[in-house]
Amino acid sequence: MRTFHNEKGSFSHTVESVVLIALVFTMASAGIRRTLNTANRIRSDTLRLHVIANSDEDFDQELKLKVRDRVLSETGELFAEVSGKSEAKALAEYSADDIQKAAEAVISEEGFDYPVSVSVTKTWFETRSYDGFTLPAGEYDAVRIVIGAGEGHNWWCVLYPQLCVPGAQNSLDRYGSNVSFVLGDGYELRFAIVEWIEDAKRFLSAK
Repeated sequence: MRTFHNEKGSFSHTVESVVLIALVFTMASAGIRRTLNTANRIRSDTLRLHVIANSDEDFDQELKLKVRDRVLSETGELFAEVSGKSEAKALAEYSADDIQKAAEAVISEEGFDYPVSVSVTKTWFETRSYDGFTLPAGEYDAVRIVIGAGEGHNWWCVLYPQLCVPGAQNSLDRYGSNVSFVLGDGYELRFAIVEWIEDAKRFLSAK
């Protein structure tokens, strides 16, 4: 028995397969671009707080948290009325000396003499979750407080929007249409994609 091949049908099926693959690839690429654009907007709209302990000794880690509490207490009202991230960053730079004095006061009260440095700088963060929200990996503007040698584990949160203080959920509204991303509603894979791409960019830029 002879077998006949429908060359026209076979060609048509091949074309349909190629078109389908191209469509899936285009949709995936568009989704990744949207995810990266959203992550970029979140990073540009966020001012983080980063407190680095002198060491990982228990007393240094406890001191780090006391510095954190004092700084949040001192800056709570300070950042409550700012209208945007640019204003928050400018206010943080203007208030860096006061933030440093607040940290130094706690350290002295606790019987230590560690030096403290406070700067507003670009800082790299991995994808991190805190108290019901998650921020994508990448470089953020951050108020960076280094206690002593700065060789211990760090603590982070967000000064703007004010997500470190009671009632923080209300501040999430400042992310607008991107708030679902920050809340991580089904975005685990997309956060992973962002982190992978950002890690790749860092690796290439270090070459």
